[in-house]
Amino acid sequence: MSNKVIVLGEAREGALRNVTFEAIAAAKQVSGGGEVIGVLAGDAVKDLAQEMIHYGADRVVTVEHPNLKHYTSDGFGQAFTAVYEQEKPDAIVFGHTALGKDLSPKIASKLASGLISDVTAIEGEGEDAVFVRPIYSGKAFEKVRNKEGLLFVTIRPNNISALEHDAGRTGAVSSVAVDISNLRSIIKEVVRKSTEGVDLSEAKVVVAGGRGVKSADGFKPLEELANLLGGAVGASRGACDADYCDYSLQIGQTGKVVTPDLYIAAGISGAIQHVAGMSNSKVIVAINKDPEATIFKIADYGIVGDLFDVIPLMIEEIKKIKS
Repeated sequence: MSNKVIVLGEAREGALRNVTFEAIAAAKQVSGGGEVIGVLAGDAVKDLAQEMIHYGADRVVTVEHPNLKHYTSDGFGQAFTAVYEQEKPDAIVFGHTALGKDLSPKIASKLASGLISDVTAIEGEGEDAVFVRPIYSGKAFEKVRNKEGLLFVTIRPNNISALEHDAGRTGAVSSVAVDISNLRSIIKEVVRKSTEGVDLSEAKVVVAGGRGVKSADGFKPLEELANLLGGAVGASRGACDADYCDYSLQIGQTGKVVTPDLYIAAGISGAIQHVAGMSNSKVIVAINKDPEATIFKIADYGIVGDLFDVIPLMIEEIKKIKS
């Protein structure tokens, strides 16, 4: 039996986030050969619909309204619910992002549905699909299967590979008119404190600093290394608490969860709260003066040394390779 699956697309500054395409790939696996429908909500998102189709969606439904220019759980909840009522899907897939983590419990509660959150892998297809998710701050994994009713999952970015982009793929794009009203909160302006460049939660390379960077200036070599590698800069809570950087860079149990191909931890001791946010990185490189630092226990490669000596050497060697 094949299923109809709807996927919520996420846009930022006029472009779809990578997790949207990963969610489509997950939906294709869950559908078991059924129909995958993309959903886009915003002020002007219709032009982004074809990109979802190019990455595997069979068709896309859009909801456009001035009150959807900025995300609010009320506004997006009304938009998504309207599409759900029209399509009556068997399954829903969101990205496990700030938006997805905020909106999915609201929708699940409204639909009286269960929710399998923070999925990092899917085994099997269709109704036989089994969902793998971390528990106990990443110390263990559990496998969950939906036995009956609506299937609702959120997937962690950078864990499920997107399908190949196919510019020749076509599909229908339709719209649903929804009166987005009775909002409890209205966002007038968004002031971004995060640094420009690669999105930390979707970066393939992350260079993170801890208290060992000693100051805000201590992050400058980390930023240079991240730029060379096409990655993003992150931080431990200790570095954020010490005012070395903004909390928007925080990685950990109370910050962002990242799963890059390469994670470079510089001057980070390896407290469990931080490890919970990066332990699933594919390759972990730790740089620390203390050979007994906990971070070395989970690192694939460890460098015992002063980060202010090691990072410049890494930058120099990478520049040589690139030249």
